[in-house]
Amino acid sequence: MKKTYHGSCHCGEVSYETQLDLQAGTFRCNCSVCRKKRSWLAVASPEDFRLVAGREALGEYQFATRKLHHLFCRNCGVSSYAWGENEALGTFFAVAVNCLDDATADELVNAPVAYVDGLHERYDAPPEETRHL
Repeated sequence: MKKTYHGSCHCGEVSYETQLDLQAGTFRCNCSVCRKKRSWLAVASPEDFRLVAGREALGEYQFATRKLHHLFCRNCGVSSYAWGENEALGTFFAVAVNCLDDATADELVNAPVAYVDGLHERYDAPPEETRHL
């Protein structure tokens, strides 16, 4: 069941509300950016995501196929969400689970985690190794 969560960067300049069902699953990716950031993400649809504050504080980084818009707070550097488009999902938001301010420890511990092989653009399959993610 979806629940409304509030998320933010470290300094609080960027904040958002999102509706997620953490029990429906989260994911970790092994692409070069996600691996370096140790990203832990959940997908939200556009109707389930609302930026509350900080649009002017956002920086953006894109690489490779430039399909994802990796956003970060220019003040504290934290990447609390990204957005992109793909054939299966359409427009989507990738919310950093670790930036959900009101997610309980129990909700986080019990959230299923899937692994995707973004390094080889195989988002429907896990990479051979996941222990480092």
